[in-house]
Amino acid sequence: MKPADSTGPNTKAVHSEGSEAYKNKAVSCPIYQTSAFAFESAETGARLFRGEEAGFIYTRIGNPTIEALQNTVAALEHGSFALATASGMAATSTLFLGLLKTGDHVVCSHAVYGPSRVLLEREMVRFGIRSTFVETSDTDAVRTALTSDTRLLFVETPANPTLTVTDLAACAELAHACGALMAVDNTFASPYLQTPLDLGADIVIHSMTKFINGHSDVVAGMIVLRDPALHKQLRPALITFGATIDPHQAWLVLRGVKTLGLRVAQAQASAQKIAEFLRGHQSVAWVSYPGLPDHPHHERARRQMRGFGAMVCFGPRGGFPAAKRILNRVRLCTLGVSLGGVETLIQHPATMTHAGLSDEAKAAAGIAPDLVRLAVGIEDAEDLIADLDQALADEQNGN
Repeated sequence: MKPADSTGPNTKAVHSEGSEAYKNKAVSCPIYQTSAFAFESAETGARLFRGEEAGFIYTRIGNPTIEALQNTVAALEHGSFALATASGMAATSTLFLGLLKTGDHVVCSHAVYGPSRVLLEREMVRFGIRSTFVETSDTDAVRTALTSDTRLLFVETPANPTLTVTDLAACAELAHACGALMAVDNTFASPYLQTPLDLGADIVIHSMTKFINGHSDVVAGMIVLRDPALHKQLRPALITFGATIDPHQAWLVLRGVKTLGLRVAQAQASAQKIAEFLRGHQSVAWVSYPGLPDHPHHERARRQMRGFGAMVCFGPRGGFPAAKRILNRVRLCTLGVSLGGVETLIQHPATMTHAGLSDEAKAAAGIAPDLVRLAVGIEDAEDLIADLDQALADEQNGN
């Protein structure tokens, strides 16, 4: 049974899978690990291919396990349709390639997942699609960048990795006024903390590798929509490009999403404590976390989010050399990219996740050489603070 729209996010995460018919009374949705499905008759197969009858044909086109995951994430995002993909970048690529054409213009956040920006800067230009990168947390900058050719406003908020916060309602209004769509990469917040469709966005994408799955063992993505016309446009693109998720991947994510709220609540509670600890540490020059009252977009985040998230950025007083030393000294925090898993990860965006950007692009996006990104997991906050404290200890002595 699909829960009513009035149910809370934890209930939706557990009970939004959909059809009991293909679950066969199983408490956990089965893994339909099959490439194809048998037809009852030649006539049935023909009707399925003509779209006259609901059913499954071939897993690249549709699969019960994948459908259960799509139903769940669509419910969490307050959407009507969802398209599961083999990775977060498969979701982004399907969105761009399925939506844009030669002559179209994209306005994109300066600070966005590195490969998403590379896709626009280096690949989409080959198809005659132009992009302008702006600080989308500055609504006036967005207004100036939008033109009559703009087809898409692509926003990531909180931004990766700077944690600036874009006013989604205001930007959606601006985009729609010039005939453009707005898509939001909601990976950093997760649908537990933010539902952009409720704020005017047309499309939401996720790297489900991160918070939605939450266990650092799956690569997956998702596109969520409300408009049936957009679904009708993007679904064939996904099927044709072959970016479909595998049923076993889908089942693993379906298992992980059930604890999304519990994991995010624990991680963001620790993130708040860690941000406050870092702000008071003499070896730390600056801290960016939307939950701190002095964050420039604190009130905006409070207004459009249901929590401040589990991502923290900071810069040590010793700059880039000190940042490298800290990364090499941590013991409990894991030095690695990604985020949203049960373990805390620490990395250096300028030389890792955003290394593909030019120095000019990094500077414009605020990705400073000293910026350290901390993706807080579900460990005890006191243990994580102790680890960061020992990693920062030698910096207090100028070493």
